[in-house]
Amino acid sequence: MKSNALSACFCTSGVDACREFYQRHFSAEVVFDCGWYVNLRFGKDGPTLQFMQPRQGMAEFCGKGVTLNWSVDDVDAEHERLIRSGLDVIMPLEDHPWGDRGFSVADPVGNTLYIYSDREPSEEFRQYYTAGNS
Repeated sequence: MKSNALSACFCTSGVDACREFYQRHFSAEVVFDCGWYVNLRFGKDGPTLQFMQPRQGMAEFCGKGVTLNWSVDDVDAEHERLIRSGLDVIMPLEDHPWGDRGFSVADPVGNTLYIYSDREPSEEFRQYYTAGNS
């Protein structure tokens, strides 16, 4: 299979709250919005997230167990910016031996957003990277 893109769509009654959250805190651009379904893009050609209100017979997302990993150039600057904007950090900013520095916040429907910048992994974790990916 040749894949061109992959995105996540969360079925939630909180579409409006998610739209506002991602626009306010992450400069999301609305690509499509019919009220009950919104498609958000991050950056000109960046990744997308979708949120939709449950349609007939659809289960609503319960907000547990999903972590969206978000790679950024300067994790320290993003941490400071999001704290200043009033977001609560649910995992502190710290260096990790597997090769990143990151922290976490939560979105309105309970997704964890892990925001990180790559770092050199410790010797212990370097062995787990595949060729060309360390």
